[in-house]
Amino acid sequence: MATRCVRCKGRGLCGRPVCPILRSFRVASELPNLGTTLEGPSPPEVFVGRFGYPRVSAGPLLPAQGAGLEDGVAALASALVSGSGSGSASTAAATATGSGPVPRARPPLSPSLFTRPAELAEMGVGDIVALRSSMVRSSTRVEVWDAKNPGKLLEMAQEIAISSTPVETEVTFAKPPRGRLRFDGFMMPSGPVGTVEEMEIISNPTVPRKVDEVVGDTDLLATAAVGELFEAGVEVDGISRLLSLGLLGKNRKLVPTRWSITASDDIAGKHLAAAIQDDPPVGDYLLFSGERLANHFEILLAPGSFTYELIEIWLPRSVWSGGEAWIGADREGPGPKKGYSDLAGGYYAARLAVLERLADMRRQSAILAVREITEEYWAPLGVWVVREAARAALAGEPRSFETLEAALAEMATRLRTPAREWRPHSELARGAGQTTLARFF
Repeated sequence: MATRCVRCKGRGLCGRPVCPILRSFRVASELPNLGTTLEGPSPPEVFVGRFGYPRVSAGPLLPAQGAGLEDGVAALASALVSGSGSGSASTAAATATGSGPVPRARPPLSPSLFTRPAELAEMGVGDIVALRSSMVRSSTRVEVWDAKNPGKLLEMAQEIAISSTPVETEVTFAKPPRGRLRFDGFMMPSGPVGTVEEMEIISNPTVPRKVDEVVGDTDLLATAAVGELFEAGVEVDGISRLLSLGLLGKNRKLVPTRWSITASDDIAGKHLAAAIQDDPPVGDYLLFSGERLANHFEILLAPGSFTYELIEIWLPRSVWSGGEAWIGADREGPGPKKGYSDLAGGYYAARLAVLERLADMRRQSAILAVREITEEYWAPLGVWVVREAARAALAGEPRSFETLEAALAEMATRLRTPAREWRPHSELARGAGQTTLARFF
């Protein structure tokens, strides 16, 4: 069961119409009555669904700010952590975290906070669940090819997507938004959903010059557009929004958000991999260590040309593993990876973080990344957690070793899982004791 669920992460590979793990987290919304009109700043954030493809749901997300909101989100997060309403998953979470029924101090409800991965990663799992539960998803049905010639509602969603700052938006729903707190293995959690009747943008979007230029270039291929935006400093989450709303490339169409997240990480990573291919290799074995949100990373950079392998270790009672541990691995290099990774979106998110660090160092290397997920990661928060956890590990100063065996021995002291269980999954580790030509130059 653990193997199937960790590989799937809610994608429906088991054939069930609803993921039983994600369903176990659904608790009824405790938010105050929102009415049929909601006005507020979209962080900016937009959503494109995948069900019914090529006719999908799309629209911006707005925080339901107002009287009673903080009490509502606190009660909702408390219900998850204490297990009153979310079944066995949250009961296990409460046991695993030992954090009690009330999350840590809630952050101020600033619009930009709702969707900034770097800031969210500094919070606790319960805090993020509480914060994101107030994100109301506005929805209208559109064809994916409408991106080329959007109607009024889709056009406004596209205007929100290109903004680098929150966009004041007023949405009128057919009925008051209702529903449950929604979790996903790829995206951030979100709250109630409402069908849009009317929408109006109240403030002007702030559009970076490079974004305006690339979005306006309909002859530029999507892969080239992603590379140019990333090189210009546009964060990968912003690029994902543009790709999702059909604003990049020549053959433009809407892309479901969960697909656009991994596509953006993958394309940006390939762009960086190409950029470092002529850089010299690192001289020593460099070991980085760190974590965010109970996702611990050990990342080893070894002398040699670019290769990348990721080992994932899901400890018992972490969100996807259930009662048993699970270890999986995937790799690539020196040529391009073929097919989609068995480790899903986390593979590409972690790869991007490492390649960012190598690009800063102007070096290439063989890479062994080990991700160990503990029971304190009790709710699925999205692929961004993997990217931010890897970035946090790589932000510190590495320890330097002269031999691969010494580096691996140190790595083993920082992981809860015995080395004998994860080392056989690594081709780099199996080469310990061998000397490469790079060591002599």
